[in-house]
Amino acid sequence: MDLRAPRSTRKPASSLTTIASKLAPTGQNNNNNNNNNNKVNIMSRILTEAVSRRSFLMSAGITVGGAFAANLLPSSVFAATKPIVLRYTSSLPDTHPLNIQMKAASLAIKTETNGAVDLQVYANGAMGGDTDMLSQVRAGAIDFIPLPGAILSTLVPAMSIESMPFAFKDYDSVWAALDGKLGEYVRAKTAKVGLIPMEKVWNNGFRQITSSTRPIFTPQDLAGFKLRVLVSPLWTSMFSALGASPTGISINETYSALQTKVVDGQENPLVVVESARFYEVQKYCSMTDHIWGGFWIVASGKTFPKLPADVQEIVSRQINAAALVQRQQVIDLNASLEPSLTAHGITFNKVDRSLFRADLQSKGFYTQWKEKYGDEAWSLLEQYAGQLS
Repeated sequence: MDLRAPRSTRKPASSLTTIASKLAPTGQNNNNNNNNNNKVNIMSRILTEAVSRRSFLMSAGITVGGAFAANLLPSSVFAATKPIVLRYTSSLPDTHPLNIQMKAASLAIKTETNGAVDLQVYANGAMGGDTDMLSQVRAGAIDFIPLPGAILSTLVPAMSIESMPFAFKDYDSVWAALDGKLGEYVRAKTAKVGLIPMEKVWNNGFRQITSSTRPIFTPQDLAGFKLRVLVSPLWTSMFSALGASPTGISINETYSALQTKVVDGQENPLVVVESARFYEVQKYCSMTDHIWGGFWIVASGKTFPKLPADVQEIVSRQINAAALVQRQQVIDLNASLEPSLTAHGITFNKVDRSLFRADLQSKGFYTQWKEKYGDEAWSLLEQYAGQLS
């Protein structure tokens, strides 16, 4: 099935079109009314049986949508009667650049397929949190979700390697790695657990450390520092090695923890500092760029492979194109937030990242994680990050 705009040179791909061509009158007997009537009757029965089967399944309470419906009916009939409906859901706010660009991808897909594919975008945790969504997409109840590598690492340990502390010096090195061989490696690992990552990773930005007590200039400034971190072994291990006192706290509880001094600081991209209003309970922001984080758009291994090949190609291509736009949007947004956060009373300072990387090296941090990831994954990481262990 080719759902793109028709061209005069494109051959119809529909199985019903093929049947119709075989039944069409040919040769010198075109005026034989009896033969023509018989052929029309056969065509009518084919259409009736196909539609009746779909009606029966729907009346029986069976969900007929997406790839499943496409397999039940010949493609042209399905496209003409009801679009292929795909569902994407995210726990992020509706206004997050990721969801904004997924809406743009949805529109592009609908336009390119002449309305035959409808990628519906749900945000704000409409279908549950990340853990719930992960279960649903693996079961085929949801078609697409965005997840950070740190969360995907609960199923695919190699996925968290993208967040290796102080590994990537800038965005160019991130894209080189994750659009290159390291990205190919982690995507292949993920496909083995029933999830299909899209080729291009989306951007969540580099993370910075904020504090209510003191700025962070060197690893020594982290000694005894009570810090809220992402609930992840990699985060906890890294900040413990640097001498801090990390505590895993959910993002929804972080503001309260900062306000009540359960912790003195937290670490996140600037867009989160702004949107969560952490500037109300923090005074300093140290631009450590200690970890880069992204989102992988993963498709369900139960539904995506059942889509027609041309639908898979169009959907994948448009989602990947949107990812490239979103990457730059997040870079620009984070860069624009420093002046506004300064106006809110935040004092910024830069750090020498090499001091932190060297400190972790001297304490055997990278050697420990090399053993966890294995030689192959680590070798691919160091192709882009330089020698770590």
